[in-house]
Amino acid sequence: MKILIVEDEERIASLVKQGLEEQGHVVMIAYDGLNGKKLALQHDYDLLISDIILPQLTGLELCREVRSAKPDMPIILLTALGTTDDKVEGFDAGADDYLVKPFDFRELLVRIRAVMNRKVGSPVFLPDILRYADLELNNQTKTVNRSGKPIRLTPKELKLLQYMMQNSERVLSRTEIAEKVWDTHFDTGTNFIDVYINYLRKKIDREFTDKLIHTKQGLGFIFAIEK
Repeated sequence: MKILIVEDEERIASLVKQGLEEQGHVVMIAYDGLNGKKLALQHDYDLLISDIILPQLTGLELCREVRSAKPDMPIILLTALGTTDDKVEGFDAGADDYLVKPFDFRELLVRIRAVMNRKVGSPVFLPDILRYADLELNNQTKTVNRSGKPIRLTPKELKLLQYMMQNSERVLSRTEIAEKVWDTHFDTGTNFIDVYINYLRKKIDREFTDKLIHTKQGLGFIFAIEK
């Protein structure tokens, strides 16, 4: 693959570049966000790996701009920021995965395989309209409404809702949600799945009598009208 690394710490950039080249990949490095953006937009890369804290343009800004221009490019963020809020912000910016420094290079290879397998895997069929009770999700326009009232969701919230509606009335574990919605391994040290469930619950359920998103203690979550 042709891979772009955006990392201002030269030692880390060099080590990652060397390791990836030993795997047979072609690797380019940018040491700040602006140069990373120029390279990412001017050339065709199979994968972008970027730090978050960068000179001139942050990794989150870089991620948003690249995702807007090239929505299919896989993006992995590398950062020393490992809190749940940091991960949520990274995913909201459009990242496919998030790896906290320091990391084992073998783990980076596993994450790369995961995001690339998702890219080349068979597309998942989604009907034009998903409906459950009075909730409707239009997969063509990426819009959601409940009882005719529009509901604005972020891309990750929309993807989470799509998966829950496709698997309604079935308990979904945190591990399954992490793997199917985020294409990543569930990190038991953070609660970003719960954070997104709460975001979604506030938007989908808060103003309505019938609640659709329920927590099953010790098991996960279920999308259903519970009598």
